[in-house]
Amino acid sequence: MQNFWEKLPKPFFALAPLEDVTDAAFRRLIAKYSKYGGRDVGDESKESLPAEAFRVGGPDVMFTEFTSADGLVLAHEEGQRKLRKKLIYSESERPIVAQIFGSVPENIERASALVAELGFDGVDVNMGCPDRAVEKGGCGAALIKSPALARKLIRAAAKSGLPVSVKTRIGYNKDELETWLPELLAENLAAITLHARTRKEMSDVPAHWDRIKHAVEIRNKWQGKTLPQTLIIGNGDVEDLNDARAKAEETKCDGVMLGRAIFGNPWLFSNSRELEHSPEDRIQALLEHLALFDELLSDTTSYTVMKKHFKAYISGWNGAKELRVRMMATNNVGEATSILQDGIVSA
Repeated sequence: MQNFWEKLPKPFFALAPLEDVTDAAFRRLIAKYSKYGGRDVGDESKESLPAEAFRVGGPDVMFTEFTSADGLVLAHEEGQRKLRKKLIYSESERPIVAQIFGSVPENIERASALVAELGFDGVDVNMGCPDRAVEKGGCGAALIKSPALARKLIRAAAKSGLPVSVKTRIGYNKDELETWLPELLAENLAAITLHARTRKEMSDVPAHWDRIKHAVEIRNKWQGKTLPQTLIIGNGDVEDLNDARAKAEETKCDGVMLGRAIFGNPWLFSNSRELEHSPEDRIQALLEHLALFDELLSDTTSYTVMKKHFKAYISGWNGAKELRVRMMATNNVGEATSILQDGIVSA
């Protein structure tokens, strides 16, 4: 199976897996706004568009929200249906990597096989999530404390035939990069995404991007000039693409992952020269986001997850606060859509 990671430009830019944020609806919207500025364009219409209308940006790789390997293997029928909704995607999102978490090698193996069966381009094992419920099961960031188990999980995922990557942190209670990273490099992963903070630090301190630079140095020392090298992806406090490029240049990492900057900004990866979008643009984007949520996820996912996006979309103009308050009081997509359509007129 072809390893898409080897074909990516350098530096490349990745969309982070954010739970209840970068779901199928939002990823599809991001893919659309990266390609054609938010316009619906059929294949038959492309020849009539100017060259600048075509894709000039977009994430070089997308990740799904993280999904429980145990759940994918052991959940009852209704649980399976809900979990698999986290693994739906469109061709416009390729290359697309499914992120899973777990601490049982057999379940990671079976979940990774399912990911391969569903046609994903890669599988990513989460070894950085600080959620206490996740850690209680020995998953996420807890694996930093269990490198032998972490390596077993990587080998289990690799049986799928897909390229395997890991998203993790630079340490648990303290910076352990010099010991933790070599454990991962020994498994010849396709890529390692490093959130440049420890688990203890959460997101309460600025990301330590100097440690990303050191991670590249460690990789180069361990793997030398042997190709393909494990790609190092930096993550943490990245504001936009210009900031991502600057961080890649400074640290010499192969790629940069952007996360929180995507809130309310499906244009983030479009390379658009416009720094600001009009209220009408932002409301229109949210309307499309709501419609995609309704189409793809509303039968399994609570409408309340959409409310995480409202503040980011609706801010920065007179009357935005009042509109946002009304939106937060809505109970379904229909109510929100009606209010937003009125908002376009008054924005």
